[in-house]
Amino acid sequence: MKSPKVLFVCQTCGSQSPKWLGRCPDCGGWNSFVEERAAAAAPEPRGAAPVMGGKGARAYTSVDTVVAERLTTGISEFDRVLGGGVVPGSLVLLGGEPGIGKSTLLLQAAAHFASGGGPVLYCSGEESEHQVKMRGDRLGLGGQSLFLLAETCIERLLEEVDRLKPSLLIVDSIQTVFSLKIASAPGSVSQVRQAATDLLFTAKGRNLPTILVGHVTKDGSLAGPKVLEHVVDTVLYFEGEQHHAHRLVRAVKNRFGAVSELGVFEMTGTGLRAVPNPSTLFLSERSTNVPGSTVLCTIEGSRPILVEVQALVSAATYGNARRTANGLDQSRLALLLAVLDKRAGLSLATDDVFVNVAGGIRVDEPAADLAVLVAVASSLRNRAVASDAVVFGEVGLAGEVRATTQAALRVREAAQLGFRRCVVPDGNVQAADVPASMEVVGVRTVGEALDALL
Repeated sequence: MKSPKVLFVCQTCGSQSPKWLGRCPDCGGWNSFVEERAAAAAPEPRGAAPVMGGKGARAYTSVDTVVAERLTTGISEFDRVLGGGVVPGSLVLLGGEPGIGKSTLLLQAAAHFASGGGPVLYCSGEESEHQVKMRGDRLGLGGQSLFLLAETCIERLLEEVDRLKPSLLIVDSIQTVFSLKIASAPGSVSQVRQAATDLLFTAKGRNLPTILVGHVTKDGSLAGPKVLEHVVDTVLYFEGEQHHAHRLVRAVKNRFGAVSELGVFEMTGTGLRAVPNPSTLFLSERSTNVPGSTVLCTIEGSRPILVEVQALVSAATYGNARRTANGLDQSRLALLLAVLDKRAGLSLATDDVFVNVAGGIRVDEPAADLAVLVAVASSLRNRAVASDAVVFGEVGLAGEVRATTQAALRVREAAQLGFRRCVVPDGNVQAADVPASMEVVGVRTVGEALDALL
């Protein structure tokens, strides 16, 4: 009898090699190859491969456009990130650090969904039914139509799906599920790919919304092959700082909604609580009339959020000056400080500069440039920015302030929270729908912005 073929598969990118390699030639990962044995599969008859849709090609004009009714999970912020709710037949992947609250969030969503949307099957490969039930009792959850299953075999899991016919399926986590068709350990590239494919055909064939939990690597990306993110319809990241009570759910891929949508939750003793107005949460402890503090209106997905940008400039005591950014890109901060030195005449070569976005949220959009420069200049000059002023705008290398997107939405959000003055790029003054209580000041350069605020 011929022995099964032995392959070495990279657990990062899925690259295969007939021999073990210390470094993957495709992704550059070290010590990522694991031995896997490819089982000889019996030849399938022609046409036996599973299909998700019709039986043949159809003309584009003959395909009916069906608008699927979304199913609510009972958690408003989670529905917002999904684009308004769960789409029937969709496959959602939720990743996050260990202990961040993934299982807690999905158990709450499962209980709410089961109370009004039909039976829900919650399959846990890392905990027993008793452990899941203990968490549900601690959270005060009910749900007569919520079924718990402690199983890691994908074939037995699909048998339970056939028996229960649930309206929602949750698998926690995809790295613990294995298939009997493949002779490799759970969590390997082959097993993750096979399990995800089986769940994909089940979700599409039965019109069953399915949510998968995924592990993350030490650098914060989803563990397993990259093909896992291509297979699913929606990829969500659960983020949060260990020392902060709030948690963020961010969409990085969504075939049924806006990309980069953000949902904000607060971790409490009874589970995760949705925060409908994140701006109030992030500005709740802001100190007024303090040098080095500005308020930025940033856009996350389709939602405007007001956050506080703090800066501290102090004399460098050890040779080279330090530049430290928390919640911002480090290289972007160095670029902005060079613009401030060259175009505004504020020298920071001998000063340490520390910039922080209060609350633990991370801001990546260019509209935060002007708020960072104003905060640094405020700390350097020891002059406080008015407490009722909001700043946003992109800064170029020539010191010009460029227009940003969705300016009217940012101004309206600031006006609703009681701010009375908004310094914006001059190109956004005409586009902004200015409320009667808001004074909008347009600036063309960094120097004009500093004169208007300081």
